[in-house]
Amino acid sequence: MSARLLYVMGPSGAGKDSLLNWLRQNLAGATWLHWAKRSITRPADAGGEQHQPLREADFVQLLAQGVFALHWQANGLQYGIPATELEPLVRGDWVVVNGSRSYLPEVQARYPGVTVVHIHASAPVLEQRLLQRGRESESEVRARVRRALDHMPRPQDVSIDIANDGRLDSAGRQLLKALAALPHWPGPAHPLE
Repeated sequence: MSARLLYVMGPSGAGKDSLLNWLRQNLAGATWLHWAKRSITRPADAGGEQHQPLREADFVQLLAQGVFALHWQANGLQYGIPATELEPLVRGDWVVVNGSRSYLPEVQARYPGVTVVHIHASAPVLEQRLLQRGRESESEVRARVRRALDHMPRPQDVSIDIANDGRLDSAGRQLLKALAALPHWPGPAHPLE
């Protein structure tokens, strides 16, 4: 069951959200694939993925009540995956979680055999993408890229490794091909062909 949990992680600027959106569009008819909606302590209109916005106090209360199956803190925000979002695993379906690299050991301990998808890009590409966002100064971007390179996951912890330096479609096709090779993957053996 844990192998059907796709835990997707990667540094800021690697294009993880873009790649997940591409995958969602290209697997739109896959009723056996569920996209876990995250609860995040940021406003709904903050951009990025659709999420359940929560105030910090509400997040802490839900955490104390045991609502979240997974939870972590990153970049000054709290993230949680409600247990209800992982219920499709019990039915034998697949679940995609947009996760954090720092939380990986906890996920592996709780879900042995989890399928870990690591999305990454080269340092120059990360820096360029982060600068284009315009959210941080050049020095902050360089520090973020250094942290990303210092916290690469161990190769033995990664099931699928996708370099997203070039065209999104190319990385997406690479990801679909790797997913199609997984045991029990119900999708087509030769995706997009």
